Amino acid sequence: MKLHANHRTCASSRRLICRRVVVEGWTLRRAAEAVGCSERTAAKWVARYRCGDLVLLDRSSRPLRCPSRLPQQRVEAIERLRRVRMTAAEIAEVLALPLSTVSVWLKRIGLGKRSRLDPLEPPNRYERRHPGELVHLDIKKLGRISALGAGHRATGVRTSEHTRTIAAKEDPPHRLRVPPCRGRRLLPARVRRGPRRSDRRLRGRVPRRALAWYAARGVTVEALMTDNGACYIAHDYQRALRELGLKQLRIRPGRPRTNAKAERLIQTLLNEWAYARLYGSSAERAAALPLYLDRYNYRRPHASPSLGCRARA
Repeated sequence: MKLHANHRTCASSRRLICRRVVVEGWTLRRAAEAVGCSERTAAKWVARYRCGDLVLLDRSSRPLRCPSRLPQQRVEAIERLRRVRMTAAEIAEVLALPLSTVSVWLKRIGLGKRSRLDPLEPPNRYERRHPGELVHLDIKKLGRISALGAGHRATGVRTSEHTRTIAAKEDPPHRLRVPPCRGRRLLPARVRRGPRRSDRRLRGRVPRRALAWYAARGVTVEALMTDNGACYIAHDYQRALRELGLKQLRIRPGRPRTNAKAERLIQTLLNEWAYARLYGSSAERAAALPLYLDRYNYRRPHASPSLGCRARA
């Protein structure tokens, strides 16, 4: 039984009021004062008791009639039309209903998006037996921090975004490289400053840095997983992988979820380091990354113990 937060009576006290008034001959005022409720409330429960209600539970506040509510047949018609992939506007036109009403009911029955009509894709989990068997690699461009102050990620205001962009044109962008290892919670990451065209000179050196970082901690890397970016399909990058004896795995186009470990790790870095507080400059933000990585690798608790424990080298 659900009682209102300010209820003075429960089912037992209501039956006690009724017995005292009907059987023992108490007055309504005396019975109401004994349980701490009003005389009107006591009279209501006594009247229901005399009508044969011996349980004395709260009745639903739902009205008996709701003219604005759609009949069940109309709701079923909306669902059937949605199953044949009709839009909300088309359904509203066919059934002569307001578009807002059709949209509300589509959301209630769980078909607000037509993509919900397709069966859910079964999860395709894959796990590696030991650390280093597969390392994910991804790059994230970071927003510049100009001398004009914090940007919209910190302030939520975009009014001066055009002026800030013009003033920061001479400041080359910063890119975050993240190569997390599946099987161990150890993360090397590096912020590099420079224009996008300079990526060509560093394509072959990126895997070597990551391998050296993991090798210093006793992890032998066997394969790298990346997206299909231009820097990962370049000839010098492929040549570097062959020299290092690494196997490259590239995700299917349009499915970044395959590289979800790197994508989710980038989101964690953005939320907890890059945009977690106000920095005076991009260099100050980059200088704070090693401190955060030390905490992430050795002290920060993680929610996926199945990926392996963290060990200090």
